[in-house]
Amino acid sequence: MSRTLLALNSGSSSLKASLFRADGTRRNLSYAHIGDGFPHDHAEAFDALLKDLGGEIPDAIGHRFVHGGDIDDAARLLDDAEIERLRGIVPLAPLHLPGNLLGVELCRARFDAPQVACFDTAFHRSLPERARRLPIPDEPGIRRYGFHGLNYAYVASRLPSLLGEAARGRIVVAHLGAGASLCLLESLQSVDTTMGYSPAGGIPMGTRSGDLDPGVMLELARRHDPDALQDLVYHHMGLLALSDGESSEMRALLESPSAAAAFAVDYFCTQVRAAIGAFAAKAGGIDALVFSGGIGEHAPQIRSRICGPLGFMGFVLDAGANLADRTRIHAAGAKPVLRIAADEEAVIHDLADAVTACPV
Repeated sequence: MSRTLLALNSGSSSLKASLFRADGTRRNLSYAHIGDGFPHDHAEAFDALLKDLGGEIPDAIGHRFVHGGDIDDAARLLDDAEIERLRGIVPLAPLHLPGNLLGVELCRARFDAPQVACFDTAFHRSLPERARRLPIPDEPGIRRYGFHGLNYAYVASRLPSLLGEAARGRIVVAHLGAGASLCLLESLQSVDTTMGYSPAGGIPMGTRSGDLDPGVMLELARRHDPDALQDLVYHHMGLLALSDGESSEMRALLESPSAAAAFAVDYFCTQVRAAIGAFAAKAGGIDALVFSGGIGEHAPQIRSRICGPLGFMGFVLDAGANLADRTRIHAAGAKPVLRIAADEEAVIHDLADAVTACPV
């Protein structure tokens, strides 16, 4: 049955949407950095989206949900019980889940269509126990979840056509954007990832620190009340802090002449490279490297700086291909380095379509 489906991808700094029409065409819409301050105004972004849709009415709607909590389902129908469950786990991803839930509410008010939550965490259900478990006493629900799973699923779906049988080897995917993480794939499944219990962990991001010494968090907790600490963790760390408050945006930092901006960029690239090296050590080598996400796709300077010292691992870029943002950006004879544009919306479409499909 041909249907029109709206896929919504609400991130920490933008809203992307794709309308998959019944006739097979696709309309993409994007709203970045809506509003004057930070955090960005997701309500304004959703209002702009609903206005731009005009008279086009979806038969079903799929939403990216950054965190699904302690479940393994890839997607769930958003009935009242599921919405209430998701409201209860907002503290696990306070930068994302409020905007995700807001999108559901606004769509409910506008459309009489079933809605589906598609979970980023679900792709990482294949994590082995050594990657899933944290070195703390057993506490229910506190474990490595992993994030950016919808895009990792999309990248994994592309790899066989690009790499052939080698796609089932040891692949590191670097999803680099305002939120950033890396994932180690083996047999096209997640076996390790840099983000852990929350989307604040792993490598440094736009306004999130990534991993920190627990002693630092204990000291910050002593100095700040819980609300102020949460605001600090999600809105004032990462590139913004490393650049002494200049910017959380990689593009702005690359264009800046300041020493603080240069330091933030260097720090970021070093930490991404360190994560690649850690995965190589865990897996006994890496067969291919993939860049995705806003920074990974659109910043050849960052790709070059990350890969520059990795020649000893067999990763060497073709400078022209890298600058041209081609799919294959490795030099002749080097291990594959790919640039794959993120497309969470395509995965959301497939998951939401499956959940809401009428029985034959």
